[in-house]
Amino acid sequence: MLVLLTLHLAAAITAPLLVRRWGPRACYPLALAPATAFGWALVQTPQVAHGGAVVETYRWIPQLGLELAFRITTLSWLMALLVGGVGAMVLIYSARYLPPEAVGTAQYAGVMVGFAGAMLGLVFADDLLLLYVCWELTTVLSYLLIGHSTERRSARWAAGQALMVTSLGGLAMLVGFIMLGHHGGTYRWSELAERPLPGGAYLVVAVLLILLGALSKSALLPFTSWLPVAMAAPTPVSAYLHAAAMVKAGIYLLGLLAPVLAGVGPWRPVVLICGLATMVVGGWAALRQNDLKLLLAYGTVSQLGLLAVAVGVGTADAALAGLAMLAAHALFKATLFLVVGVIDHGAGTRDLRRLSGLGRSAPVLAGVALLAAASMAGVPPLLGYVAKEAIFAAFTDRPVVLTVLVLGTVLTVAYSLRFLWGAFGTRPQTPPTTLGPIPSAMLLPPAALALAGLVAGTAAGPVDHLLRPYAEILGPLHGHLALWPGLNLALGLSALALAGGAVLFLARRPLAPVLAWLRAPVGGRQGYEWVTHRFDRIAVDVTSVTQRGSLPQYLGLILLVLAAVPGGVLLTIRPWQQPIAPWVTPVQPVVLLVISVAALLAVGARRRMTAMLLVGVTGYGTAMLFVLHGAPDLALTQFLVETVTIAVFVLVLRRLPRRFSVRPLWSSRWLRRTVGVIVGVTVAGLAVAAATARQARSISEDFAQLAVEQGHGRNVVNVTLVDIRAWDTLGELSVLVVAATGVASLVFERSRTGPRPRRLDLDRREAVAGRPVWLRGGVTLRERNRSLVLEVITRLIFHTAVLFSFYLLFSGHNAPGGGFAGGLVASLALTMRYLAGGRYELGEAAPVSAGTVLGAGLAVAVGSAMVTLLDGGAALSSAKVDFWLPLVGDFYLVTSLFFDIGVYLVVIGLALDVLRSLGAEVDRNIEASGGFTGGLAVQRRGGPR
Repeated sequence: MLVLLTLHLAAAITAPLLVRRWGPRACYPLALAPATAFGWALVQTPQVAHGGAVVETYRWIPQLGLELAFRITTLSWLMALLVGGVGAMVLIYSARYLPPEAVGTAQYAGVMVGFAGAMLGLVFADDLLLLYVCWELTTVLSYLLIGHSTERRSARWAAGQALMVTSLGGLAMLVGFIMLGHHGGTYRWSELAERPLPGGAYLVVAVLLILLGALSKSALLPFTSWLPVAMAAPTPVSAYLHAAAMVKAGIYLLGLLAPVLAGVGPWRPVVLICGLATMVVGGWAALRQNDLKLLLAYGTVSQLGLLAVAVGVGTADAALAGLAMLAAHALFKATLFLVVGVIDHGAGTRDLRRLSGLGRSAPVLAGVALLAAASMAGVPPLLGYVAKEAIFAAFTDRPVVLTVLVLGTVLTVAYSLRFLWGAFGTRPQTPPTTLGPIPSAMLLPPAALALAGLVAGTAAGPVDHLLRPYAEILGPLHGHLALWPGLNLALGLSALALAGGAVLFLARRPLAPVLAWLRAPVGGRQGYEWVTHRFDRIAVDVTSVTQRGSLPQYLGLILLVLAAVPGGVLLTIRPWQQPIAPWVTPVQPVVLLVISVAALLAVGARRRMTAMLLVGVTGYGTAMLFVLHGAPDLALTQFLVETVTIAVFVLVLRRLPRRFSVRPLWSSRWLRRTVGVIVGVTVAGLAVAAATARQARSISEDFAQLAVEQGHGRNVVNVTLVDIRAWDTLGELSVLVVAATGVASLVFERSRTGPRPRRLDLDRREAVAGRPVWLRGGVTLRERNRSLVLEVITRLIFHTAVLFSFYLLFSGHNAPGGGFAGGLVASLALTMRYLAGGRYELGEAAPVSAGTVLGAGLAVAVGSAMVTLLDGGAALSSAKVDFWLPLVGDFYLVTSLFFDIGVYLVVIGLALDVLRSLGAEVDRNIEASGGFTGGLAVQRRGGPR
């Protein structure tokens, strides 16, 4: 089964290449993929016919206990035959249906094959989560197929509606699956079916959520609106998705789960009410349609209601009849859609009021349509008749249900006759319609499907033998599929339905006013538009209240929600009742006092620089707490991060006024302070709750030993970052690179590399200066902006800082430091060069693009994952390599050092991006506007200004 899915994936990938070479005729070789699935299912017939199962299992995500678990039984075997057989016929048909110059043929062919593979994965899946993945794949691919004609607004609208309805139902179904799997301890349905079900409201909620997914996928009330609208898709898509495949997914799910869940409280009432109502409403709507495709669409809705009742009610006789109707419906409805495609392709219209005489000009096509429509109406000896008889017989003990089924069948017969008369009848007032020669590739597929319905009907006995194993799961069978079941109530009801449908069709003219009047006050499309419009209106109203352009308001709402929701939970668990030591050392309260005073002063500060420095004091105080707790690595990182943050603030504050505005007013200031106190207490409570709520043993207790044994280092913090949790670090590096790229794209108007003066210009400026130049870029600054002391100090400590960053990088595996801390030190060194000498000095210090450094760092970090793979280890794990050198002796290197080098480079690249965007680029913009805010300026000709 995995091979079949891989085959479909390969065919979908190669479809564009084949279409580019052969055009639409590439659908011929692509049809081999579903045809192979059909053939494989035929080969499994002997095993399935005796009640056996074909099982395949492959490891997927062992850590989560997930597997690629496939299982074929009678129901999934039948669906595989339909998905593969009808899919192959539709692709053969598409080879001549699509014009050679059509746009999007490659996408159409690839998505169609991919959809067939997704449907096969859905019916093969034994794991509920795997089933959901394939379920959503069919949703996305059907969206692409329905919206194939992207130039038409109706196609785009239909695709969006189908995606919205079915994906929301799928999400609800996923929650139900998770509830069942969580209770049963597995997501394998074959195992869940043998375990006791949960009781009470838990199971009721899970069943209702799963039914929501099934009803929405199969377009049952109240979700019928999306299917008729989806007729905007090309006709072969309608024949496959909306007759044989996608809409059958919900019916398949009902059939899969019914043997276990049919007895749960809401299952049968929901299935019966929605199914019967859909059957009648869909049949009545079909009688009002003048578009042949819409007539079939509403007929499909009606038939899906019938299938839901038969397959989902959960009795053995109904299940046997339901599977027979499942096969019959796929055969006759796909045939009829393909016939409509031939008519539309040749006549250029599907309006039955404009068609006339096709029965005479295209007798073979009319014969094919007659077979399919007769099967849909339940005329012997076709499979539709056999299945309809069995359905009537299965519900003889439910008179109300049986009455509605007969009424729905009367409507089915009437719209079947309406289809035949509308498509092939002769109207004296209408000019005769001619189709011209019908390509064999467009005639043979519907003919083959119609003949299959005839053959299956005459072979009712063998069909009964093949489908019986599924029905026997639900209990003992009292009936069987037969072409002649004898004189009984079901036969009489079938005759009554045929006669009633014929009378209803013949009385169509007198009943026309009734058909026009008796309809829902609000159509499905209008209802969907009303619901989506209301959601849009609510979103606008909420946005108008919450999104007023005020950053303090946004932050205040977020913080209030934080205080209300987690804070409310804190009031119930009361973590402060746990014994907590106020401090470990008496120095800690002193540091906390400094942090508190700085925070209070920052709130009342009037100058931006003062507030920034006070906030920095709180950060340095936090670093001191790390020191007092014996965490030198965290303290070092905190000190460096706080220093870099202050430097970034300095760059940003140049573009802002020195003082805060007079607002907020006095009252709002106290409101903000109150919110701050409440949030601070809430966060402190969360910290206490997190520290005291642990019940299981912490996995970090093993990190110290793992750091030495597997990471080959004594610095637990660094080894955790580059080995034990290296995948997390790699993800964070990726986020940093993306963030830096985003900032650069927003700020830079030109190259990201940054400006660098020519060497001759610098030499000339040095000569003009007439005195020693400590920093080459310093002469490009205004004289009043230069600081000789700062230039000298920068010249003296820059190289030392860079060497110190190297030391932190290479010693971090066994001592405080690491690539992150080393990168921060190097970034501070570059920041000093920029602050002392301007952007030209930064270009001299780092004559390389920030993007290059970022890319190199990420590449080195990712590449280090491959080093241990060569040694047979896991990706991003550490491998120890021993060396010996004269005068040095024995030493070793750890492969995670390369990962740390990648971290080092990414941090430096991020710093360069910040300095060249918030620093150098802002300088350039200031100079271009002729302004000056205390920043840097380019020296004009004639020496320093």
